[in-house]
Amino acid sequence: MMMLTARLIRTTIRLAALLALLPLCAGAAEPGLDMLSLAQAIEIGLRHNHDVRLATLAVDSAQAAVTAASARPNPSLTLQTANINPKLGIGSGSLRAKTVDTTIRLDQLIERGGKRELRTENAAGLERASRADLDDARRQLRLNLSQAYYDLLAAQEKWRTAIDTVALFDGTVNAAQQRRKAGDLAGAEVERIRVDALRAQNDARQAEADLAKARLALALLMGVETQAQSLRAVDSWPEPNLARPDGDLDRFIARRPDIQAAQARVEAAAAAARLARAARTRDVSVGLQFEHYPASAANPQGSGNSYGVSLQIPLFTGYYYEGEIRAAQAALDTAQQSLEKARSIARGELAGALHEVQAAAERVQRLRQELLPAARKSADAAEYAFRNGAIGVMDVLDARRTYRATQLEAVSAQADYAKALAAWRATVLEESEK
Repeated sequence: MMMLTARLIRTTIRLAALLALLPLCAGAAEPGLDMLSLAQAIEIGLRHNHDVRLATLAVDSAQAAVTAASARPNPSLTLQTANINPKLGIGSGSLRAKTVDTTIRLDQLIERGGKRELRTENAAGLERASRADLDDARRQLRLNLSQAYYDLLAAQEKWRTAIDTVALFDGTVNAAQQRRKAGDLAGAEVERIRVDALRAQNDARQAEADLAKARLALALLMGVETQAQSLRAVDSWPEPNLARPDGDLDRFIARRPDIQAAQARVEAAAAAARLARAARTRDVSVGLQFEHYPASAANPQGSGNSYGVSLQIPLFTGYYYEGEIRAAQAALDTAQQSLEKARSIARGELAGALHEVQAAAERVQRLRQELLPAARKSADAAEYAFRNGAIGVMDVLDARRTYRATQLEAVSAQADYAKALAAWRATVLEESEK
């Protein structure tokens, strides 16, 4: 019995230690997620998002490529010993006096035609492109985080609306039962209200599930998926603005990071094309040589100490780098076409985002100023009339459905405007978001 108790204690201690280590394995928890602002969500996402981290590593790789491209060729050192004659022997004396032909040779490749400068220019262009890709990854993350944040904010409001609707139906069911007891309402009408009350409960449960999905979607973008259930958005909806944004569209397009990345790739491809043509400029190899070949009585053919120089020049007798030049030119044409495509896409996104912002702002204002107040006034009047026996069940249910649908439409309109505004800001890349 004592052995069993001791074993149980050890097992309990191990489990406690394992549970204590679980938070460390999951990573450090982010504080303040239950009062999360959009700015805080973006700040956390920029630190933890996997796409941004990969883009940062790509910049490091491009910097290494610039270092490699700007390096000049290393010289080559050759040590050689020849004319070792086992029949005649290598003579007596010190190692330096042995009758063998020893050569020390140093060769250096000299690049011509500005090849190293062109390689560096090509690598620097690709580095600029990778930095612009990093900026674009951050831009896209800001947009995606904004969209997910406003989806969460909308899900929270829809869930609260569903809960309020359930509470309202509970009151209506109680009122209907009192009227039934008084003989003022038929049992079938009470059951009809109960059916709508049960539907409201189902809607509330679905709203709760949608809220959990919205939390998880935002948490995944922020890189805090283990804390998804603690997320709660607290920002207010942005106020709609019907004024058309001012600014030069071409200037907006030119400063976008995806356009800058495409432009940098064009410049890099142009440098690569010039580098391919520079291959026709012959590189030369210069060599310096020292030869030590002492003579001896057994082998008098030695020449003592001698020196030599060499110059190696390639001969283009069979190939003139036509393939590399054509491939580099095709790559340049592709980069230019990609730049034009990116500009066209950016222009379309800009026009579409502007239209969406204006249309969503008009919809929000119409719902706020006209539809929602009218639907609330109609629902309140119907509730009062029903409690006092002035209208039937179908009238109050229709008024309530209309009001609830208008509430949900207003939340959706707010979310659509907020997301459209975020898309517009990501498209024009405002100075504060660079």
